[in-house]
Amino acid sequence: MDIVRKSEAEWKGDLKSGEGIIKFGSKAYEGPYSFKERTANQSHQTSPEELIGAAHAGCFSMQLSALLTKAGHPPDHIHSTVSVHLDSDANGFFISHIDLETEAKVTGMTSEEFSKHAEEAKRICPVSKALSGVKIEFKAVLL
Repeated sequence: MDIVRKSEAEWKGDLKSGEGIIKFGSKAYEGPYSFKERTANQSHQTSPEELIGAAHAGCFSMQLSALLTKAGHPPDHIHSTVSVHLDSDANGFFISHIDLETEAKVTGMTSEEFSKHAEEAKRICPVSKALSGVKIEFKAVLL
């Protein structure tokens, strides 16, 4: 199976004053991005890091759901949050680390069982694998 998903970006201008548009191939999202907004504390535009975070949160939640269901405990609810940290040094910008936090309501499962499945989901989620070069801090809580 070879499933392909496409997205695209268009950029106009130099790095500091330029701007662009990011589009999902599915047409589910199209929006602006810029260096100024990317490095601002508060932004009304997306950024590559925000998109990575959304992809990671979605992928992890789906993977955890699959593992819990396979173990006989389909989740009632999973909520995952990903914070992608952009940093810089003399060589430029880089993603220094990622915080992945999840909370789930799962009937009939112990915290120990849940933690085991959550760790496995983090390990095998395709986006986690793609981000394996970055330190991922992880917290999982069974509600």
